[in-house]
Amino acid sequence: MIIGIDASRANLELKSGTEWYSYYLIRWLAKLDQKNQYILYTDKPLRGGLVDLTTTQYFENETPDEIQYDAEGYQVIKSPYNNFRGKVLHWRYKHFWTQGRMSWEMLINKPDVLFIPAHTMPIIHPKKTIVTIHDIGFERECQLYAREQMGPESRSGRKLLNLLVNLFTWGKYQANSLDYFRWSTEYALKKADKVITISQFTKKELIDVYKANPEKIKVIHNGYNKFLYKKENDENKVNQVLSKYGVKKPFIFYIGRIESKKNIPALIEAFALANEDYDIDNVNLVMVGNASLGYDEVKYSISEFDLANRVVMPGWVKETDIPYFFSGAEAFVFPSNYEGFGIPLLQAMACETPIITSSASSIPEVVQDAALLFNPKYVTTMAEAIGEILTEPELRKNLIEKGKKRVENFSWEKCAGETMGEITYAEDNKN
Repeated sequence: MIIGIDASRANLELKSGTEWYSYYLIRWLAKLDQKNQYILYTDKPLRGGLVDLTTTQYFENETPDEIQYDAEGYQVIKSPYNNFRGKVLHWRYKHFWTQGRMSWEMLINKPDVLFIPAHTMPIIHPKKTIVTIHDIGFERECQLYAREQMGPESRSGRKLLNLLVNLFTWGKYQANSLDYFRWSTEYALKKADKVITISQFTKKELIDVYKANPEKIKVIHNGYNKFLYKKENDENKVNQVLSKYGVKKPFIFYIGRIESKKNIPALIEAFALANEDYDIDNVNLVMVGNASLGYDEVKYSISEFDLANRVVMPGWVKETDIPYFFSGAEAFVFPSNYEGFGIPLLQAMACETPIITSSASSIPEVVQDAALLFNPKYVTTMAEAIGEILTEPELRKNLIEKGKKRVENFSWEKCAGETMGEITYAEDNKN
């Protein structure tokens, strides 16, 4: 059968959780499935590790100088069983590629099964469509999400689109990014043949908020890149990579978007409080990731607590360098109020980095007893956790050992295998 996959997120250059999920699933499906044919749908030509799926490494490769297409117009992709190809669906507008161009493709040339690795599925789709919904933080913490207006650049065009969306949804939604999250999630839960979630927590959220049918939802945990994320014992190499980004030891480490949604202002305050109560004046806080909504508040907090010389923010870092940050860190801190899963937690455990993290949402489900938990709503408890992890060697050793055992339960190969089972089951049991 022919399986179509929305690879647009996997094809982005600067990836975060959802994009890496899509990317690694595609790479592992290519290694596991020799029976079915796959089409990767994108808005731009495929790049990097999506062009050659035969390689053993699981990180970005250089994009070939020349993009090749076959006689039918499909982008040529190397795969272990020669059963993958790409289809570029060009779209001239900034928004609505999924609802516009991909819906048209599904109307005129639909695959047997469509897999959407994120929850935005085209309004026109095959009967057998499987969607992954990662979380619904936009419902629980909507004040931390931007309401970006969607549609044409012109004011009149946006007003018209907003009116049409409002009429189409009987006054329930408007043409902004937050409402699009809500509408697309509700639509996927109603129309998808199967919904995959990445944690039991997210499944419960979908049932509680949207009254979703639990029989329709399958929980498949995320994985991590076990070929890349492991303890790096070469201190010279670690120091060499860190110096490239202006990072000096000792430090505690955070990776993710630098934004209010990730509770970063509270982390800054907690770090300042820990400095007052514990002897950690020589320890820095290193935060890797792109700036996002609330970044101004983060910068203000750093200035307010006089931490400009103690907080290092190198921005986005290529994935092959990240294990060196984990390996060089005294601890990994993950302060989120809300997570659907939290892939960096697996990466930290694999690199033998002790974890202090929030006790909220899905995080306890992922780490179990392999982390020191704190209540993210109380800065003092976060500060205490920072102080304890930096001053108690036995605690660090104990968490590292528990983390090494816990992370054995996760891999992208396992995630892709279970996902493939859901995809092929959908077609094998069609009416």
